[in-house]
Amino acid sequence: MPSTSRPKPGVWFEFASACSASPAGSCFVRSYPTNPILVSGKKEAIQIGLAFRVSPMICSLFVPSSFSGRRMGGERRIVAVWWPHWAIERLERDLARRARPLRVPEKPRALAMPGVGGLRVTARNELADAAGIRPGQMVSDATALCPGLELHSADREGDRKGLVRLAGWCGRYTPWTALDPQGIGDEPDGILLDITGCDHLFGGEAKLLEELRRRLQGFGLTTRAAIASTRGAAWALARFGNQPALVLPVNGEVDALRSLPVAALRLNEAIVNGLMRLGLKKIGDLYGKPRAPVTARFGPEVSRRLDEALGFEPEPISPELPPVFYRASITFSEGLTRNAHIEDAVKRIAADLCEVLEREHQGARRLELQLFRVDGEVTRLQAGTGIASHDAFHLSRLFREKLAQLGDDFDTGFGVEALTLSCLAVDELKPAQETFENESSRAQALEQFIDRLSNRFGADRVLRLEPRASHIPERAAVAVPALHGHMPAMQGWKTYVSEQMASVLGGSLPRPLRLLPSPEAVDVMAEVPEGPPRIFRWRRISHQVARAEGPERLSPEWWREGKHRTRDYYRVEDIEGRRFWLYRDGLYHRDNEGPRWYLHGVFE
Repeated sequence: MPSTSRPKPGVWFEFASACSASPAGSCFVRSYPTNPILVSGKKEAIQIGLAFRVSPMICSLFVPSSFSGRRMGGERRIVAVWWPHWAIERLERDLARRARPLRVPEKPRALAMPGVGGLRVTARNELADAAGIRPGQMVSDATALCPGLELHSADREGDRKGLVRLAGWCGRYTPWTALDPQGIGDEPDGILLDITGCDHLFGGEAKLLEELRRRLQGFGLTTRAAIASTRGAAWALARFGNQPALVLPVNGEVDALRSLPVAALRLNEAIVNGLMRLGLKKIGDLYGKPRAPVTARFGPEVSRRLDEALGFEPEPISPELPPVFYRASITFSEGLTRNAHIEDAVKRIAADLCEVLEREHQGARRLELQLFRVDGEVTRLQAGTGIASHDAFHLSRLFREKLAQLGDDFDTGFGVEALTLSCLAVDELKPAQETFENESSRAQALEQFIDRLSNRFGADRVLRLEPRASHIPERAAVAVPALHGHMPAMQGWKTYVSEQMASVLGGSLPRPLRLLPSPEAVDVMAEVPEGPPRIFRWRRISHQVARAEGPERLSPEWWREGKHRTRDYYRVEDIEGRRFWLYRDGLYHRDNEGPRWYLHGVFE
């Protein structure tokens, strides 16, 4: 390696630019007080502000640097949870749940699925392990070793769903939880939690990790967990670390990963075996090694995984649940079993949540209540509002009615030990000035009544009409769920409520309030071709017209595809006082085909 100026030790340094951006085949190195790299396994340093030229070969080393001047993961804190015996322990947990209140006898158990040559064992419990059963064994060999072995079919899809449920249960610690798709074997066996900014709610990272692991162990699951600043480091320490629960200090990934095997970088078996044949058995063996030869032989996977583990490449976590804007939670020393106590708890967290929303001038539009049971099950209830609201009484009442709807179907198990109320959607809600007529309060009461109806009967069963940009009657409005609220374009839309009410009371409504689902053809007799109808037949009943008003001519929308013709609408009243809304589709002097008559609505 070409020689460089030897910097004075004492301050960490890292590369500030890639070699391709430097002139004359060299690049600059700039110092930073807290971001380290390792060159040939030694800590190097220069004084802050000093820069010097180095050979471009240094930029191809396996060093803890993103070659951009900043680490990616220093501010994030990730928890990786691993269950080494997840499949078999999930089976035994399910067997115990089904057998309640009886006790499931302890006996050797194993899971099997089709493999090369026939059925092979995929997992076994401790008693089967003591009998000599190993994963990958043929079932015939396993039963010969242990005649009393109890076999069950492996359920990979059930295992994955169970992990997703546990990730949802961990939502009591942070809303940012997800299934970890990378396991030791072919299937996932853990979950990830991003606890950035959440640990202080539980007394710090160590106490949070201790409580999380204790609760999971209480579910009958052998649990290992680690906290680190990167997803890759937490994954490696949870599976290959020497402690079942470890909290890694910030920026401690370089030293913590040095002694771990290269398999801890989440590399496939072929790459791991190839690295070990070259003598690169531990992650620390990669420090200071040129990247080009390793990349040429194994591809970019090795360098990418190393950079992710050390925090020099971003590796985001995609949560299983939608993002949460605001959240309030409460925990109890003993589980709640009565609905009345749960409703009181909902009132408390709704008041706390609405206090924050009011301070931020925000209103909830869609909320989710999570009830965490002692046995690890989670019940989720969702409610919505037509307009933004931070009224604690109204929001808690929506969930009180949801709980009442569940009735006997709501099972608290051994009790509900924690509740979480989350805002999944919010809108800006500024303070409004009250008037002497108290119009805003009346409007708010109506909206709250609509919210209650929608949440009780279903959002798709309580509808309202929303105008559209069309003058064709059947396209001028569309029915939408009332909980969807008003479109932004409808803000300030004039509704002409007083004029509409005056027309209804005076009997001079220009159009019927309700139209038929689709216009129905009628037979019409008129005095003159272009005149109003005198007699029409609808649904095999003849009506003699006493009075008629019209026409109201509507031209077709030229931008729409298809054959559309001009309409002439008439309001007619028969001799018995019934009023109808008919139209003639087409004109005699303009269309080749003769016009046809339709009935579009009835005045009530």
